[in-house]
Parts: sequence; structure tokens; C-alpha cells
Amino acid sequence: MSTKDMEDMEARAHRLDAEDPGHRDLFHVPPAEGGDYPETAYLAGNSLGLQPRAVRHELLEELDAWARLGVEGHLEADRPWLPYHELLREPAARLVGALPDETVVMNSLTVNLHLLMVSFYRPAGERTLIVVEDTAFPSDSYAVRSQAAFHGLDPDLTVVRTDDPLATIREHGDRIALVMLGGVNYLTGELMDIPAITAAGQAAGAIVGWDLAHAAGNVPLRLHEWGVDFAAWCSYKYLNSGPGAVAGAFVHERHTGADLPRFEGWWSTEPATRFEMAPVSRPPRSADAWQVSNPPILAMSPVRASLELFDKVGMTALRERSERLTAFLQSLLDPTGVAVVTPRDPARRGCQLSLRVGDAGGLSKTLRHRYGVIADSREPDILRLAPVPLYSTYHDCWRAAAAIAREEKA
Repeated sequence: MSTKDMEDMEARAHRLDAEDPGHRDLFHVPPAEGGDYPETAYLAGNSLGLQPRAVRHELLEELDAWARLGVEGHLEADRPWLPYHELLREPAARLVGALPDETVVMNSLTVNLHLLMVSFYRPAGERTLIVVEDTAFPSDSYAVRSQAAFHGLDPDLTVVRTDDPLATIREHGDRIALVMLGGVNYLTGELMDIPAITAAGQAAGAIVGWDLAHAAGNVPLRLHEWGVDFAAWCSYKYLNSGPGAVAGAFVHERHTGADLPRFEGWWSTEPATRFEMAPVSRPPRSADAWQVSNPPILAMSPVRASLELFDKVGMTALRERSERLTAFLQSLLDPTGVAVVTPRDPARRGCQLSLRVGDAGGLSKTLRHRYGVIADSREPDILRLAPVPLYSTYHDCWRAAAAIAREEKA
């Protein structure tokens, strides 16, 4: 792409930002460490989302309540801590297309996956296999392998990795106990066909669960309608709730009253009888039954602030802007000759574009320090760019593509 073409595209990016603004003003954008602009072009929200400006005020309110009330804050804070997690239930349910009683915000992602697999991975006879994608996030791979080993099975023989889940289900259906895939693949950015895979797995007699770490807040979800058995997601990527933020879990209503094995603790019992201090739990007929411990209020406050933003803006509007941003970025990358491994079809991807480059780690550092562009890399050769519709701009996309073009030409 010539210098004149790049200048024309920059002017177009500015016009598009005027016509199609996001909500960047609601977030803290890090200052740039290099380049010609004061703010970072932040394209790493698929790894850690930016901090909403509202979070600081929300956290200070809870700290003030703790200072003023001590233990009485459980009942007397402006947002009482005892039922605090219930404030997150409905907005989280709306975000993933679930019923409120199917949804709970708790723990961290992999902890939730393990708690759910206690109930839903129940190998018996020849039906023992667990299906994951061949490029599953390592934590998911470790989790399912450890679950297989926990049941006395050989993980190498039990965990089936595939790049074609539907074909694998057709081939091994009568031996599959659990299909557990990433809703959006962390490496390639591909959006899986969640309803089709769910239906196929269940028709084969398997339980189907989803890791939605890269899907929640990125693409519209309808977990209840699709009949997904269970799902879990983190809140620190597209949900912008801070590093290690409290995660979410979904259990379809057909399972919430079922007699399933489940680990239990203080928060697994009915709230109305919790302080009777009975020795036997009376779990509610909801996803709350999968809770174990009381929620960390100071960690839940940012999640609540973030979910309010999603309720205000709406996933439909965010998805539409995401498709426009990602298409613009794709159009800028095409002339550079860099290979984009993410599907071109907008229906088959979220907002992340994954590029195959020679030295992904080195290029990521160069983008940050020389150009003020923050992306992230996955060794050895994948650079991930995620224009997040809440706060990314068309000019961010232009800055990233222009920098990559210069480095590829150098």
C-alpha cells in the first residue's frame, strides 16, 4: 500500500469514527509508549479489557461501607453484601441469553468448569470420551485431562482433540460422554456453531458444555434457547472487570432441579435457611446450587459496573459495530499480504483477527514500543488484534495496520 493510500485510509478512519463512535470516553485508555499519538491503540481486549471509569467510584463506595459499618455491611450497606451476587444475576443472564435462575456469577473460569464437570462429566461403560478443539486453550486441556485422570481414565485415550467437532461426534458419538469446546477459539478467533454442535452432541447422547471466555461480551449468545447443558466464562476480557475478575456459570433449567452429584459449601444452600446453620445443605433449584463460597464483594463490584454498561449499550448494537470495525481492519490488512487465519465470514468470527507472522512476540513488542499499539501474541507465529466495539476506534485499526505494513516492508 502506497503512502498516499495509507493517508487516504487514515482520513477515512477519522470519518468513520465521527459517524460511528463507540464509548471510549467511558474507559481509561493507557498512554502510548511510542508513536505519534498520546493514547494507546488498544487491541488486546481479548486478553484483558480496559478499566471502565465507573469502577473506581463503585469500589470506593464498598470500601467506605466496610470502613463505616464493618460486619453490619452485610445487611446495611447501600448494596448489602449478603445478597450482593443477586445484583449480577439478571444482567449476566441477559448477556448470555439465559434465564436468571440458570445463571450465577462466582469463582474463576477454570474453577467453575471443574465444579460443573463434577456434575456433568460422568463416564460410564464405553461412554468416556471428552471432545475438545485441537487448539483448545491450555487451561481447558489441563482441566479435562485432569478430570479424566480423576475418574481413573487415561487422559491420552480419553480426551479427543479435533478441528471438526461435528465429524468427530458422528464418528465417536456412542463413546462420547462430554463435548466441551471454546465458543470462540482463543487462537484463531473462530466462532463455533454453538447451536449445531450442541444439538449434534446431545443427539449422540453426550452432555455439551462451553467455555465462553472469548464469546461472552463479544458475540450474542442464546444459551437457554440453544439448549446448552452448561457453560462458564471469565469477566476480564470483553467484560472489562479487571485482572482475575469473578467469572460466570450457566446451568440449563432442565438440570437445576435434577439429582446430580455436586460439590457444596456455605453458599450452596437456600439463602432463607442459611443461618439456621444446619449440617445438611438444602440447595435451591437454580444455578446458585453450584456456588460453594460467599462472594468476594470487592471483586464483584467491577463486574456489576461492567454489566451495567452492556445493559445500557446492548449486545445487538455492539455486535453490529464489531462487524464494521473488524471488516475495516480486514480491509486494511489485505493489501499488506499478511495471512489472516480468522474466518473472513463475519458470522464465523467475533472481533478478533489472528495474523500469522514470522516473529509474533517480537512484532508485538515493536508495535507497543515503536508505534503505541498494544496487541498480543501467541507463540510462535500468531499475532492477535481485537478491535473491541465498546472502546476501540477505526483509527486504532488504521494505526495497527499501518504499523504492521511498515514492519513487514522493513
